[in-house]
Amino acid sequence: MTEYHFKESEETWNAIAESFDATRGKPWKVVVDFVSALSVSDVVADIGCGNGRHLILCVDKCKTVIGLDISKSLLKIAKSKIKGRKVRVVFIHGNLVNIPIRGSSLDSVLYIAALHNIKGRTNRIQSLNEVKRILKNDGRALISVWSREQERFRDCFNHISGNDCEPGDIVIYWRQNKLNVPRFYHLYIKEEFIEDIEQSGLKIEQFSEAKIRSKKYTDNYFAVVRKG
Repeated sequence: MTEYHFKESEETWNAIAESFDATRGKPWKVVVDFVSALSVSDVVADIGCGNGRHLILCVDKCKTVIGLDISKSLLKIAKSKIKGRKVRVVFIHGNLVNIPIRGSSLDSVLYIAALHNIKGRTNRIQSLNEVKRILKNDGRALISVWSREQERFRDCFNHISGNDCEPGDIVIYWRQNKLNVPRFYHLYIKEEFIEDIEQSGLKIEQFSEAKIRSKKYTDNYFAVVRKG
C-alpha cells in the first residue's frame, strides 16, 4: 500500500470512527469460538482491531493483547473500552501491509474484516505474509473477508475506474449519521481468498462460509490458518 493510500484509508476511518462504533457492538460467534480456545498465557494480536469489539474478547481471555489499526480515532475508542481491566494491552497505530510487530512473537492473530480494505492484490498478499511472519511456529490466525456473492453487492462490484483496479474492487459509502464517506473494499470470491492465503505460505486448517447479514448468499468467508 502506497503512502497515499495509507493516508487516504486513515482519514476515511477516522472520519467515521464514532458512527462506526455505534453499529459494531456484538462480536461474531465464529470469533467468540476461536478466542475461547486460546490459552491464558497466549500473546494475541487483533490486526485491524477497529473499535475493539473482538479485541475485548481477547482481553478477557489472554494476559497479553495487541490491538493494531490504521485509525487513531478507532484505537482511542478501543482503548476506552478496556480501561481498568488488569491485562497488558498494547495499542499500535500502523499499516497492515507492514505490521510493526516483531517476528515469531504471537501465539494467535485475529484479522477480521480488514484485509478486504487493502487496495491491490500484491498488498493483500503481503499483509498475509506479515501475519505469517509475526506468528510463532504453529501459531494460528482467524482471517475473514467479505464475499462478492452477497446480494447487496452482486451486481455492483468493479465500479472503480483506473488502471490499478481489479475485479471485485468497489467503493462503499458510509452514510450513517448523515455522513457520506467513501470506503475502499475488495470483495472476494472463494477461490481467490484461498489462493491468496496459500500464496503467503499459511496453511488452511478450516474454511467456512457465513451469512451474517445476508439471507440467501454467503457474505463472509472465514479461514483458520496455521504457520508451520
